[in-house]
Amino acid sequence: MHLALLAILFLATAFAYAAVGFGGGSTYNALLVLSGMDYRVIPAIALSCNILVVAGGVYHYHAQGHLAWRQLLPYVVLSVPMAWLGGRVPVDERTFVGLLGLILLLSAVLMLAQGADRPPQSRRYALSDWQIGLPAGAGIGLLAGLVGIGGGIFLAPLLYLCSRVPPRRIAALASGFILVNSLSGLAGQLMKQGADAVGGPWLEAWPLFLAVVIGGQAGSRLGSSRLPENRVRQLTAVLVLYVGLRLLARWLELGA
Repeated sequence: MHLALLAILFLATAFAYAAVGFGGGSTYNALLVLSGMDYRVIPAIALSCNILVVAGGVYHYHAQGHLAWRQLLPYVVLSVPMAWLGGRVPVDERTFVGLLGLILLLSAVLMLAQGADRPPQSRRYALSDWQIGLPAGAGIGLLAGLVGIGGGIFLAPLLYLCSRVPPRRIAALASGFILVNSLSGLAGQLMKQGADAVGGPWLEAWPLFLAVVIGGQAGSRLGSSRLPENRVRQLTAVLVLYVGLRLLARWLELGA
């Protein structure tokens, strides 16, 4: 896949994901796999893109008054060390591609299942932030570090189903969660691969970093104030579903 086309796809991905508080790491990973890049350096590049996108999202959501830092704490207490640990775990190519494909399919299903916004009192479960945050943060953090994503794409549907948090605050919490986990996961990836091994491909990916900054800033500006969340979520889910299916097809090819 040509780098210019990849940059365009990264820009569109960053815009769509940032509009609902996500970084897009799962799709960056998938696009890089499909481009033929060495899978061992892919998570570091995807996590770097995540950081650039959600840093803007955190700023805009905080400026709009949607991000409560104390509310984020229960979700990151265990997720940060687990993301670092996941980033340190060696993974072979077929396992990486297959796991990423399954993650994308599950993410798409969860995003589509969210449906229209519902009033808080209609939600079935009412658990405290610590009851949800500690176990969810640990599991999501480990998985996020393992495959090079921020994990917010799993946290947001969970909060929607199990808490009374309004949709825009969920997007804000997802942005903060992704930022800290991406930083931790990137540290683990660099320690596993070595800065020298990642440095060359990372520097060559600068057009992708520029693309996600532009797309992420535009998406988070709109998503934090005006853009209808449900429509963007549905369109993003369709993209994630398509790429997930492509990756699972690639997984089957690697096993042939």
